[in-house]
Amino acid sequence: MKNKIIHQVNQYYSKKILDNGTTPEGVDWNSAESQELRFDILSNVIADKDNFSLLDYGCGFGSMYDYFKEKYHQFHFTGLDISEEMIRAAVNRNQDDKNSNWVTALDIKEKFDYVIASGIFNVKLDNSDKEWENYILDTIDKISSHSKKGFSFNILTKYSDKEFMKDYLYYADPLFLFDYCKRNFSRNVALLHDYNLYEFTIIIRKV
Repeated sequence: MKNKIIHQVNQYYSKKILDNGTTPEGVDWNSAESQELRFDILSNVIADKDNFSLLDYGCGFGSMYDYFKEKYHQFHFTGLDISEEMIRAAVNRNQDDKNSNWVTALDIKEKFDYVIASGIFNVKLDNSDKEWENYILDTIDKISSHSKKGFSFNILTKYSDKEFMKDYLYYADPLFLFDYCKRNFSRNVALLHDYNLYEFTIIIRKV
């Protein structure tokens, strides 16, 4: 089942960037403004001012790296995406950049100070809610295994307005995921649900 989901997600996002290019729509976001707000919230996990390593888990074509270059001076960035089309676009946009690395797979033992995942849990396509929930929990476990100091992720909320909810998207219970992260990863977990988007962010600090 997990391989089926990964294949579906790969096809979905590869088609998005082929159809829309390196735009917010190319990674299935509505606007650059909302995308930057997400990065602002997610980056709250980072306690260091500089000199840290960051993994963008589901990096798309590298928009988060653009954001971090403006905010921080010394850090090393790795972008991971299962879509080869996304990684190809990210490499093309950062050809002369020696501070970033773009990959479609990681060594299971590879560690980073922080891991951030933006928008990777929203599009469930034709999978059942239970199948998608299991996929989310499995992926969060993997994200945690790659992080030393902490990680953060966002996801659509079940408190979205009913008239705008779509069948192919997944709307999560923030309390369930908060409880899961609290029980499994750290005592220091924050749930942020106050920034006027139909989603929430969870931040897990390990140190």
